[in-house]
Amino acid sequence: MITRTLEPRVGIRPGRLGELGVIHLIGIGGIGVSAVARLLLSRGVSVRGSDVRASQLTEMLQSLGADVRIGHDAAHLDGVGLVVRSTAIPDSNPELVAAREREIPIAHRSEILGLLLEDRESVGVIGTHGKGTTSGAVTWLLDAAGLEPGYLIGGLLENWRDNARDGARWMVAEVDESDGSLVNSRPTIALLNNLELDHLNYYKDWAQLEATVERFFTDNERLRIALFNVDDEGARAVLSKVRDRLTERGVQLVTFGFSAGADVRGTVLRHERMRGRFEVLRKRHDGSEEDLGPVGIALPGAYNASNVLGAIAVALAVGVPFSTIADAAPRYLGLENRFTLVEAAGIEIVKDYISHPTGIRRVLEAAAAQAEGEVVAVFKPYRFTMIHYLQDDYAVAFEKADRVVVTELYTAGEVPIPGVDTDLLCRRIRERCDDVTYVHDLAAIPAHLEATTRAPATVLFFGGDDLFRTADRWAASRKAAPAPAAAP
Repeated sequence: MITRTLEPRVGIRPGRLGELGVIHLIGIGGIGVSAVARLLLSRGVSVRGSDVRASQLTEMLQSLGADVRIGHDAAHLDGVGLVVRSTAIPDSNPELVAAREREIPIAHRSEILGLLLEDRESVGVIGTHGKGTTSGAVTWLLDAAGLEPGYLIGGLLENWRDNARDGARWMVAEVDESDGSLVNSRPTIALLNNLELDHLNYYKDWAQLEATVERFFTDNERLRIALFNVDDEGARAVLSKVRDRLTERGVQLVTFGFSAGADVRGTVLRHERMRGRFEVLRKRHDGSEEDLGPVGIALPGAYNASNVLGAIAVALAVGVPFSTIADAAPRYLGLENRFTLVEAAGIEIVKDYISHPTGIRRVLEAAAAQAEGEVVAVFKPYRFTMIHYLQDDYAVAFEKADRVVVTELYTAGEVPIPGVDTDLLCRRIRERCDDVTYVHDLAAIPAHLEATTRAPATVLFFGGDDLFRTADRWAASRKAAPAPAAAP
């Protein structure tokens, strides 16, 4: 378990990071690490970093003054006062090895994130699904109210086309629970969007995951407001465990959801193409409900309505007028590669990072509700442990798809589990979807889709950047192809 070790080890207090001299971030081009680097630069810290390749994010950081080195080399640590790593960086990384040999302090990315939140009013959003979209919506609503919040989010906000900026008084952060490091962040406002067993490379069971999330709330002496999505069974379970302890400390508890009894409740949810609309009600002190009015959103699906409702609950809790919320919400565009849709010669191509079966099911439900023609899912599975422990959920996740294409498994370095592979995954998916094809080579997917898919159709790509590049190539080829000749 990752614990708070940075402050006692290297003596840093909030606002004093610059006293360390140069801070070196390994994997600086990663979406989470780059966000931390950008805030350090904003606060006048000397930033150096390394990554295996140049990217849009590394180039942006260089333009802001970071010293970015391509490749990993012990020589990059010359003159460095602190090394920052994420869980994705293996212990064998040459820069980590050199840092230990030279006794240069090493901190986890989450520890720096925690310090960046310490001297601000801050909102931390956690959850298995939707925490990035919810964090972005919180940021957008607070910004509409004139609070000018900073943010650190694990994705590019479509409204601002970046993933981080500093705020003078307010910060909003997507807090990652994948490796237990969420306990290193102590926001003044914390929101639990939902919770399911995930990241099984780290958590051995539900009890360990639940206990870690409990600590995020109960060990945070700065916490003033805690929000829970009561539509979600996992969030309700955590709330039941922490309610008494937080109430005794005077923490304000706020529930939200589309369920009866929520403090901030959505109702009369309507879906349109790539949009939604619902009424917002707020519970009064006497238990009655005040109808605040309707809210429109520019995102599809019930799951996105839930994400935005959580952000609305945060905004109301800090005093943002509902009129401001209702005006701003329809202009929030979400995150890049979260139901990102492009039209290519009659076929709608959607990219979404989600790999957890519940998230896939929710995205496919939203797609099926607005699709013309068949719905095709292309899935690059992630980790042996995910398939092994969640195979029953994968069996039902794709039932809204007319066809499914499964491609090569991204193992993330996991040791294989006997009998757990893409063949098992395909067999389980076929329990609810008859048409499942395995295409091992990513490069072969566009030709397969071109031969089997006719417009109109919706094709959804679930995976990571390499699969999305495949989707982009297919979309570009379709757009560049000459239109078929009209019949005489």
